[in-house]
Amino acid sequence: MKESKVVKSACGLCLSCCGINIHVEDGRIVKVTGMQEHPINRGKLCPRGACGHEWVCSPNRLQYPMKRKNGDWMRISWDEALDIIAQKLTAAKQKHGARTIASVMGMSILTETFFTQGVASRFFDVFGVPNRFDVDSFCYRGRVIGFGVTMGKVYYQDLLNTKCILLWAQGVENSFRGQHYQIEEARRNGAKLMVMDPRSTYWAKRADLYVRPRPGSDCALALGLLNVIITEGLYDQDFVKNWTVGFDKLAGHVKAYPPEKVETITWVPAQAIREIARTFATTKPACIQQGAFSLDRHAAGVQNHRAIAILHAITNNLDVSGGLSSLSQIPMNSIRLPHRLEEEPMGIDKFPLFYMFSEPYGDAHASLLWDAILAGKPYPIKTLLISGANPVLTFFNSRVVTEALSKLEFLVVIDHFMSETAKFAHLVLPAASFMERIDFVDFYHYAGLSPYVMLRKKAVQFGECWSDRKFWIELAKKMGYEKDFPWQNDEEVIDYIIEPSGLTVKKLTEEYPEGLTYGSWEYGAYKKTGFRTPSGKFEIYSEIFAKHGYEPLPTHRELPESHINSPELAKEYPLLLMHGARQRGFLASRGHDIPTLLKLMPEALAEIHPDTATKYGLKDGDMALVATKTGSIEIRVNVTEDIVPGVVSIPHGWANANVNLLTDYTPVEPISGHPAGTLLCKIRRTP
Repeated sequence: MKESKVVKSACGLCLSCCGINIHVEDGRIVKVTGMQEHPINRGKLCPRGACGHEWVCSPNRLQYPMKRKNGDWMRISWDEALDIIAQKLTAAKQKHGARTIASVMGMSILTETFFTQGVASRFFDVFGVPNRFDVDSFCYRGRVIGFGVTMGKVYYQDLLNTKCILLWAQGVENSFRGQHYQIEEARRNGAKLMVMDPRSTYWAKRADLYVRPRPGSDCALALGLLNVIITEGLYDQDFVKNWTVGFDKLAGHVKAYPPEKVETITWVPAQAIREIARTFATTKPACIQQGAFSLDRHAAGVQNHRAIAILHAITNNLDVSGGLSSLSQIPMNSIRLPHRLEEEPMGIDKFPLFYMFSEPYGDAHASLLWDAILAGKPYPIKTLLISGANPVLTFFNSRVVTEALSKLEFLVVIDHFMSETAKFAHLVLPAASFMERIDFVDFYHYAGLSPYVMLRKKAVQFGECWSDRKFWIELAKKMGYEKDFPWQNDEEVIDYIIEPSGLTVKKLTEEYPEGLTYGSWEYGAYKKTGFRTPSGKFEIYSEIFAKHGYEPLPTHRELPESHINSPELAKEYPLLLMHGARQRGFLASRGHDIPTLLKLMPEALAEIHPDTATKYGLKDGDMALVATKTGSIEIRVNVTEDIVPGVVSIPHGWANANVNLLTDYTPVEPISGHPAGTLLCKIRRTP
């Protein structure tokens, strides 16, 4: 008779962390279904989640530690792996100094192992390593800086209670399923929907109003909306008078952005700009759901988010139900020991505001990593530990990435699969997936979806896979740091961190296996305490930015590569390349070897409009060469009305058509240091 059980848990294949039921028979996962009682997905699952067991149980999974020797891989024990790493780290610190050792942590660390980053950072704090590189160097930190400087913290979209949604450059149906479900519910409740995106997404086709801005022109579009709202007096005069700094300067500033001028910059018709502005300002409550990747990676990336915050604030859609609001945070113990570090992270001198609203030590800027390895600037990185990341496919300029990885004296990769990056490692360690270990999931931290918490639970054991937390704890003990790492397992780590909340692993397992509501949305807090800014008010004009030499008001900046900024380059590369669009079945480079998911999209495709295809002699399904000044790739084209003419859109994460062979890691956003998400390119048919 088969032994069966259902484990209530949370998916780890995107930031939504939807509730799942893991069905286990005789120690093997047989299927995954949606958890009906979970408030985020209410029983629904995207293709990734529904195929999660295929990914977890893939025959290609790493199952035990491996060491590269003479070009081949040989199996070793965990104890031997820890010995090697401990010896190498100790020797590297003695020979070159702790700052020449670094780590890279990827998106899966955020989606799967919520507290892993803290445990790993604690290890580096104790060991004296100042440099941790992660995905914030490429996206989302722009929003943190923009919101933080303007209103003191990050606020979130209260989608379930809104009456009007402006979906701005985010395909939530592919990238953030939890928000997709919330928009579905808001629409059923009668909410209006407007979409601004160069790609005709799922929601663009169902919107009340849809426009296609030119990639990289978003700040100009926001300033055009502000022009209409201020010129027509559609703003909240009491809030502006009592709670803002710099409104008069903004009013003068946006006079330079009338809708007719903005139309020439953005390709969005002036009348549509007026309609969007009026609808957003007069429909109460309203909120803007903006993209991170898409809005961060521009020359005005941080200013995009400042402008979006201002649009909410002056229309009385800030800190209200259905607008841009905040969630109460669950109290937690910090696990970091930053006072043990003697050096600051790489990049703090170049991008000081990158660190203003995050941990003061540890988050080095990833745009500097490859030059540090290859050229020793500002100083050399010799040893690297990579966890949950595949930079060969997902970091900018893959040619430089592979060259740098090849030069390292010692590289350790912790992953689920032998990724394109793992192939360069000296040691590869098998990581437990989100179905093979426990974790605490707080839906406030997962982009403010809900005041809800739950425990992700272990359903099976796969090979000799360890949780990342276990690896860092065991490595710390191997190196003599037992006093700093008193925990014996993941359960004890989680209990320590969430102890102030009154919750425990035992309670979340036995009493609340499906999770529980913890906290609530908070409205109108600024009226009691003010904003967490130097003035205590909403700072439209930022003295902090002015002090650092940045534009104190949101200001449109052209990308270095555009028809306006670089007309000579545009003669050779006449099209705009958008890279990194999310896909329904995959998250970055994850899932590309899962048969069920590959049926949805068997290969990477370059989306081009029929007008673009005709101009360059291409038909749907043709193979084409796409090139930028950085490099070129061959890829099949998808001729579709779903992309604006003159633009090529290519997803990332594909080994056989790696779009990051076309990209450049040079920072273009002066405040966050984010690289460009839009480049000039050319395309031609290949035989």
